[in-house]
Amino acid sequence: MLVLQQANAEFTAKDCRDLGFIKSQLFCSSCDTLGEYGLDELKDHCRECCQKDVESTGKLMVYPKAVLEVCTCKFGAYPQIQAFIKSDRPQKFPNLTIKYVRGLDPIVKLMDEAGNVKETLSITKWNTDTVQEFFETRLTKITDDDNYLLTNRV
Repeated sequence: MLVLQQANAEFTAKDCRDLGFIKSQLFCSSCDTLGEYGLDELKDHCRECCQKDVESTGKLMVYPKAVLEVCTCKFGAYPQIQAFIKSDRPQKFPNLTIKYVRGLDPIVKLMDEAGNVKETLSITKWNTDTVQEFFETRLTKITDDDNYLLTNRV
């Protein structure tokens, strides 16, 4: 008697690369658009390689905190990330922390309230506007009512 067991495992980054996907940069919402281009046969593999970016309700997942990690030694290779960090744009996101990590290519870590990392994304190919737009859509908006407490810190 032959028993088949289906393993429900995600593909590794190498598996995805071999299939033509970059796992760290692929959002599951992108897989949904493959049918528009006549690429339905790629959907299953795409789903195995993607990062969940939409809740089961269909809403984009929003996080209370994020950390942008990069090495200053990499600014020459990623001038768009340097431009974002050195501009006033990060100040628009009080729940965003810039962290300098020696030798690291630029990544974004999205976190829950407790500071647990929920998603890690490579942003090496993103331009300055894309980085800003990402934080505008994926970070919880902090209203001015929340900011008044920041001025009262001792």
